[in-house]
Amino acid sequence: MTLRDAARLLETQEYPTTADDIKTTHGDFELDLPNGTETLGDIIDRAGDDTFDDATAAQHALMGAVGGEAIGRRNYSDRDPTPMGVDGPTQVSF
Repeated sequence: MTLRDAARLLETQEYPTTADDIKTTHGDFELDLPNGTETLGDIIDRAGDDTFDDATAAQHALMGAVGGEAIGRRNYSDRDPTPMGVDGPTQVSF
């Protein structure tokens, strides 16, 4: 399941709800991340919130608590130039 699928899954939960309720109903779902997998329950554990008023709050907690496995190449962006005065990463040509 992707992060987007997990966010949609959280829309099916009845709100307000607790982190424990989400873990009970959806915690075993495994997210496929670029650098590994992780269960929805493990991510919600790290969110730090005990209750969620609506799906948006739960989705924001999910996106904020997902681990580094969800990042493709760390510190990489082909869109943002390195700001002046900052030593950026060494350029790599493929």
